[in-house]
Amino acid sequence: MKTQSHWPLTDPTTATEVADHVFALFAERGGSYYDEAVTQTQHAVQSAALADAENADAAMTVAALLHDIGHLVVDEHNNHDDFLHENEKHELVAATILSRWFPPSVTSPIALHVAAKRYLVATDPSYLDGLSQASVQSLRVQGGPMSPEEVAKFRRLRRAHDACRLRRWDDGAKIPNRRVPPLEHYRGRFESLVALR
Repeated sequence: MKTQSHWPLTDPTTATEVADHVFALFAERGGSYYDEAVTQTQHAVQSAALADAENADAAMTVAALLHDIGHLVVDEHNNHDDFLHENEKHELVAATILSRWFPPSVTSPIALHVAAKRYLVATDPSYLDGLSQASVQSLRVQGGPMSPEEVAKFRRLRRAHDACRLRRWDDGAKIPNRRVPPLEHYRGRFESLVALR
């Protein structure tokens, strides 16, 4: 398992500084690939654009934008030969870090978006066919389809529905050369949700 970077190196004191830190991380590491089709930054903004297309609220749009930031924090991408061979729990890394600045309406769907994939594979016979090759491979190390007991437990979670919405945006956000707004387009909504502790 990779060593998690100690990001951010300093504690932001304003919403603007939080955005600056996060956007700088995308600038530094977002040009790498996790999936086989798009960079991590392209995947983030495509996910947010899909949330916008469904008139999602600001919290869900920001969750879509940031759901895979854990991959950037642990430096998990295609330049590491083993990047799909171990479960780095990127969703929990992301939710833990982001909970310093964002409410559960942002962080809970992020924390659950991998579980949502396992849930959807277990409950929707057509879902697996739409997954990318990388998502199918990562499914294996993330625990595979949920058991009936896990499905029942997941359904009782408060943010389960939001996590499934986020998961479907995640799955659809892997189109090369798709025209979407840039990262900065989301700064206003991002900053509006920051609540420094």
